[in-house]
Amino acid sequence: MTAPDKLRLGTRASALALAQSGLIARQVEALTGQPVELVTIHSHGDQDQVTPLHQMGGTGVFTTAVRQALLDRQCDLVVHSLKDLPTEPVAGLALATPVRAEPWDALCGPPGTRLDRLPPGAKVGTGSPRRSAQLRLLRPDLELVPLRGNVDTRLGRVFNTPASLDAVVLAQAGLQRLDRADRISQVFQADELLPAAGQGALAIEARADEVEGSGPLAAVWAGLHDPATGWAIAAERAVLRHLAAGCSAPVGVLAQLDGQRLVVEACVAWPDGLRVVRQQRSAELVVDEAGQVVDQSGPLALAEALGRSLADDLISVGGPALQQLMTD
Repeated sequence: MTAPDKLRLGTRASALALAQSGLIARQVEALTGQPVELVTIHSHGDQDQVTPLHQMGGTGVFTTAVRQALLDRQCDLVVHSLKDLPTEPVAGLALATPVRAEPWDALCGPPGTRLDRLPPGAKVGTGSPRRSAQLRLLRPDLELVPLRGNVDTRLGRVFNTPASLDAVVLAQAGLQRLDRADRISQVFQADELLPAAGQGALAIEARADEVEGSGPLAAVWAGLHDPATGWAIAAERAVLRHLAAGCSAPVGVLAQLDGQRLVVEACVAWPDGLRVVRQQRSAELVVDEAGQVVDQSGPLALAEALGRSLADDLISVGGPALQQLMTD
């Protein structure tokens, strides 16, 4: 099996998806010297811009059609926002994670807008149950307005005249990739809003037989994948998987490397803003005398085990009420 003369990169058709896929396409072209063709695929989540994501099933609404196009050989690689990707793997597909961008949530409003400076009852837009639940913990007086649509549509609710919202909350990484960072008035930190699992990271998928071993895309695959990002993502997604929580559940989780130590923090915030469960765990990676990771598979297994243990901690503290919340 030989590499094709031109690689086809599957992507959703939204402005953000095209910007993200363009970043990966340029990396692939640099690695291979081959041109890359973007193949646009319309997902269920793109076609329905009105229904809240959690009512559409949440998990997979942006990814199923793209994955199927890859399995059907309409493209050779696909790019996802990793936070949209269901935690269960798909047989026959392999996953790579490039270096992660900033994982944080950002408040977008007129210059000087900050969450603690918004007037009582201010209207803040977000389509995320996770963001809503954590925002209610910080400012229970706010009116949180459900929001769908692309990034510019959401920003327009604040910056168009007349404005219908005082601010919106979006992912910092997406705003930066679309050159909209000038709309950010505040970046939230971990003690304010824990991000979604995988936020800021991209996921690249390919057919496993083409990227493993001596497959035709093995070299480009190795060039795209960042192991440290992969370990962090594995821990975060293990928390969601063990909680049986979808990407629309009110769960925040972030894994970061602190030297050779992987630190994972997670929270579950109730939608009414009256309760939150928050836990943290960490573990040392296995390194040699030079401080380098000895076995790439070892940290991956450790990261997944760490995520599962952290999920068990959340379940232990949250009890039946938490487990019920995950199924609502």
